[in-house]
Amino acid sequence: MSESQAKPSRRGFVLGAAVAGAATAAVATLPKTVTPELPVAETTPPAPANGGGYRVSEHVKRYYKTTQV
Repeated sequence: MSESQAKPSRRGFVLGAAVAGAATAAVATLPKTVTPELPVAETTPPAPANGGGYRVSEHVKRYYKTTQV
């Protein structure tokens, strides 16, 4: 092994493991924050009563225009 490369040591490994364990314990004991749920807006119209469900909407029309040769 060359002089420029640091040789891994047990002391460094144990120190790193202790720091990682302490960080894990700190995160586990922090109080949980609850984000308020936002109301979900109804963005899609209801399904047709007689079955089906395919609708030609504006974005579908734009897609069809891009596929024309």
